[in-house]
Amino acid sequence: MSRWNSGVIHHDLIASISKSDLMERDCPYCHTKSPFYFCSKDYNRRITQETFDHYRCPQCKLIFISPIPEKLAHYYPEKYHSVPKSVEHLDTISKNEDYKIEIVQRFSEKGRLLEIGPSYGGFIYLAKKAGYEVNAIEMDSRCCQFLNEVVGVNTINSDDAIEVMRRHKEQYDVIVLWHVIEHLSNTWLTLDAVYASLKPGGIIVLASPNPDSLQFKIMGRYWPHLDAPRHVMIVPMKLLAEKLELLGMRAELITTKDEGSNYLNIFGWKHYFRRRISHGHIRKLVSKVGRLIAFMLSPIEKIEGNGSAYTMVFRK
Repeated sequence: MSRWNSGVIHHDLIASISKSDLMERDCPYCHTKSPFYFCSKDYNRRITQETFDHYRCPQCKLIFISPIPEKLAHYYPEKYHSVPKSVEHLDTISKNEDYKIEIVQRFSEKGRLLEIGPSYGGFIYLAKKAGYEVNAIEMDSRCCQFLNEVVGVNTINSDDAIEVMRRHKEQYDVIVLWHVIEHLSNTWLTLDAVYASLKPGGIIVLASPNPDSLQFKIMGRYWPHLDAPRHVMIVPMKLLAEKLELLGMRAELITTKDEGSNYLNIFGWKHYFRRRISHGHIRKLVSKVGRLIAFMLSPIEKIEGNGSAYTMVFRK
């Protein structure tokens, strides 16, 4: 459809022009003046009809929301985490996360392990079974209760992992953050605290959405892994690697081809179509279309750098 109508510029174009011309924000990482990129909505969970302004730094390429909603917890409903009914139930569903413990064991076979943001505990449960001495920090009180009382994992209920690490001054062989950093407004300070909490030779394991992915280039603001406003920033692989190297760490693994990324490739295509349709039967149909597209594009998305997410392992 033409953006012009009876000689008047379309309202969406006016809004886009005014924002891109007049709005800038300082990049949270390098403080470069960053222009407006696009606005997005909560397309995934539809908790609100608010719009969220995204900016992209011309220097480091960080994509970030500004302003971040003051009451961010409001966008995490109770059903955000599906707490298992029992350890037996957890044992069944955690099998989907076997690849995570395999990645960790490749670089650290044993020792003290901290997970930040474990949710209901699929990975931390596997780490405990594998013989690691496990601890966790989780903001959801229901998940904490389940992990502490049912799974037997020492879990601190807090939305401030930095304060917890500084207060306890524990040292770990492994610290993991599976799809956590994109949720944090203080990502860089969190990484500083993680580094300080690692033993010499210890590793940090991270996974996060990849803004250089094929899907984001195609879907833009509708990319399911953008997940506004819960993902307050989308961090490029190169930028995260740069930050960890500046801390004095060295890369052991950087990839977009691991099992987790391959799963999120399928998830992205399926939900890109599904979440734009409200009718139940049609949603099932378009979900199948998404799976078909994911299958067809799989060879391209499995090329290093194109996947929907990346996984990194860095050693202190």
